Amino acid sequence: MIELTTIEIIYRLILATIIGAVIGAERSFFHKQAGLRTFALVSLGATLFSIIALNFNLDSASRILANIVIGIGFLGGGLIYFYQEKLQGVTTAAALWVTAAIGAAIGQGYYLEVFASSILVLLILSFLPFIETRITNDRSNN
Repeated sequence: MIELTTIEIIYRLILATIIGAVIGAERSFFHKQAGLRTFALVSLGATLFSIIALNFNLDSASRILANIVIGIGFLGGGLIYFYQEKLQGVTTAAALWVTAAIGAAIGQGYYLEVFASSILVLLILSFLPFIETRITNDRSNN
């Protein structure tokens, strides 16, 4: 059992909300189904569950963290749909899933991993679409 100070708990909750909101802002900017508020809430919730898990024995903590994955899978599944014979929402669902993992990592105190993952998520969401478009255009021109 790890005892966190009230200040540390509040810091982790605020950090999770900010990082989730930043990732969600990118999704909102591109008019995706889940955006700023959804991502902030998922990150915050995962962090809170993760903080709670710190107060239990290792077996209970791992079950709590595993159930975060299951719960986010349920939310993510609701974001995926077919539109005009094209699968939509998969990237947003995956971003929501990794945002929950980031929130859980914040709750556990893995700050270096959180910042590295957050930067990678933002790079993936912001820059890879341009590369993806280029690849798709090159394929269609051949």
